Amino acid sequence: MSDVSIEKSQPYYEQFYHMIKKMIYEGKFQPGERINETQLAKEFNVSKSPIREAIRILEKEGLLVVEKLKVVVYEPTLKEVRDIYFCRKALESFAVSLTTQIASDEELREIEDLLEKTEQAIQANEEPNTIISLNEQFHNLIMNFTRNTRLQKQVADLRGLITYFRILNFKGESRAETILDQHRHIFNFMKKRDEKLAAEEMIKHLELDVEHLIEVLSTPDEGSKIVLKDK
Repeated sequence: MSDVSIEKSQPYYEQFYHMIKKMIYEGKFQPGERINETQLAKEFNVSKSPIREAIRILEKEGLLVVEKLKVVVYEPTLKEVRDIYFCRKALESFAVSLTTQIASDEELREIEDLLEKTEQAIQANEEPNTIISLNEQFHNLIMNFTRNTRLQKQVADLRGLITYFRILNFKGESRAETILDQHRHIFNFMKKRDEKLAAEEMIKHLELDVEHLIEVLSTPDEGSKIVLKDK
């Protein structure tokens, strides 16, 4: 972590929150690995308080687990992966149905422009994180255009793990093209204002996502500590 610096202009707990989260997403902190508060405080010459606050937020998001006086990185289980995607299918199919009905033409053009931007990023061989972010924006725009804050909050509560799984789900040959193609299928029905078929395509997209994710987690890369437990 020697390449990480702490800025005095931003609250320390926010900086540690983003730093630890980024390291989890990038695999620098592996599932099941312990987060040592004392070591972090000593390395950055700060008290444990901001680190504990960052850990509290990440625990709430599900990315860290506090067990028996130690803090470890979340380890996905087969049941949890399926449970989260079950929630996503319910929430996001409703969201796309609602947005298809009420979104303005300008908002639909914004989604279409995002898909074009994603295709350009893929063709330009942009960094995976850039394309993953664009894919995330597709789902976020659909959710935002529902104008339903309660629905948005339900998804926001899962966002930490959704992003974590989205990054893992990007592994595999031609994943960027596959995901974009599925997003285009969803949007085609949105553009036609067919909320029923748009919702069905969203469910199909997420079902294919969870199948691929389970395959990825069941056959981890060499050196990876991720092992999908059947619980």
